Amino acid sequence: MYRREWDAAAFLDPHNEHIVLIPVAIQKLLLAWFGMSSAAPERLVLTLLLLATALLFFVYVRRRLGPWPALIATVPLLFLGPAWQVLLWPFEMGYVGALLFGVAMLLALDRGDARGDAVACLFLAVAIGFSSLGVAFAAGAAVDVWQRRGERGLRRAYLAAVPLLLYLAWYAGWGHTAESHVTLENVLTSPAFVFDGVAGSLAAVLGLSTVPIEGPGGPTWGRVLLPVAIVTLTIALARRRGARSSFQPDSGTNDDRTVWRLSSGVWPVAATGAAFWLLAAFNYIPGREAYASRYMYAGAVFLLLLVAELLRGVPLRRPALLAVGAVVLAASVANVAILRDGEEALREQTVLARADLAAVEIARRTVEPEYRLLPDVAGTYSLIDIQAGEYLEAVDEHGSPAYSQAELLDAPPPARRQADILLSQALPLSLEFDVDAGGSRAGCATVPAGGGPAPIPLRPGATRVEVPPGDDAQLNLRRYASGEFPVPTEDLPAGAVTLLHIPADESNRPWRMRVEAEQRVRVCGVAPRRR
Repeated sequence: MYRREWDAAAFLDPHNEHIVLIPVAIQKLLLAWFGMSSAAPERLVLTLLLLATALLFFVYVRRRLGPWPALIATVPLLFLGPAWQVLLWPFEMGYVGALLFGVAMLLALDRGDARGDAVACLFLAVAIGFSSLGVAFAAGAAVDVWQRRGERGLRRAYLAAVPLLLYLAWYAGWGHTAESHVTLENVLTSPAFVFDGVAGSLAAVLGLSTVPIEGPGGPTWGRVLLPVAIVTLTIALARRRGARSSFQPDSGTNDDRTVWRLSSGVWPVAATGAAFWLLAAFNYIPGREAYASRYMYAGAVFLLLLVAELLRGVPLRRPALLAVGAVVLAASVANVAILRDGEEALREQTVLARADLAAVEIARRTVEPEYRLLPDVAGTYSLIDIQAGEYLEAVDEHGSPAYSQAELLDAPPPARRQADILLSQALPLSLEFDVDAGGSRAGCATVPAGGGPAPIPLRPGATRVEVPPGDDAQLNLRRYASGEFPVPTEDLPAGAVTLLHIPADESNRPWRMRVEAEQRVRVCGVAPRRR
């Protein structure tokens, strides 16, 4: 809606603090080719990006540990239920794309030659073009340049510098307009944020996540297991004195004492993960907790890559592989259950979103162009950026993702209820109190004391409601809903005439009124009942 032109601003304006150049280009192409009546093309793109990321991750780990450990390490990424937002929501294609090309950059660095450096530079630039998450990989590239300076010099610095300079140019031109949430408090509390991020990712990989789909929570199991995992891994590595890749002996010594050092691949991965969690910590606001669903996928990737580097060259025996494989299988089963919960949450959001958007389209004759679908009326945060005028223009250009009127009639009850609520606000329905009692009496019906047996159908225009002296009357409305009247109005004053204004719209389905009063009430402006 807000990037419909083909100019620099459409591609380069930030989303929150992120550069979204490539996701915008993908979205524009998908809209031009397929319109926006279905999200299937976007889901296909996300699926391909996820599969490509898993494939490159598998290749990376296979080079270090072999095929079976690589397969065991890859399976959790495919069924990482706590990361359901990334796995199921096409909007996160920018996030996944940055990880895909970031891992591709790490693989290119494995070549250890000039061509590998050039390819790594290109992949890093593409990763940053997908999302600012790519900046974290620039930290890993810089560490790789620095630690190989002795054998290859610093002329390789371009592979990190060029993408970063492009990012800084974007920030100077467009990115600085985004709201920043960097505060001294966030910086000071960043170690706790990083701990929770790693702990949450560890719990997610092991199928022990206690973070709910919605609402507060925390990585309870992860906070317990992370220190245990660090101690266990340290002891295991210390005992693996003969592992050539994880620890390298100093060939210059002739006695039994051996100098050990970690493999060089550990530090770029560690730097990338640290940069990811620290940058997220610095920009923390409520809703961006370290264990948020969208952070779990990247966190799991960095955590598993780091473990692969730490175990590089260590022979993994069959009993150990079988034990780890059994744990991964059990964790995946548990995570699939969480993934299904995430699926259900998105389906519920889809029902509400399609109903709300259908209401906007039905009310297009009279809805204010600036009308926004805020959560208190829309019933969902999914549409918080929707503005009616911009949305309707996009519908005219790309087609509609909303329920049609026929589909709305067959939609689940929450959808029909929500459509009525939003229609009442978007049209809008309105009351006019204490009007002249001498108006038209056409199409009148009398509601007996205590309320009528059936709801009263109403035609568009002004409906007169005459309430005799006594108690105030209560008026409730519905249109698509069944079994309830989800649109209440203010109480109608007794001894007065009130007009209910119903604007004409794109639907010929009548509104239906239920009146509750202790005395008889007369309603004029009633639509003919359909046979």
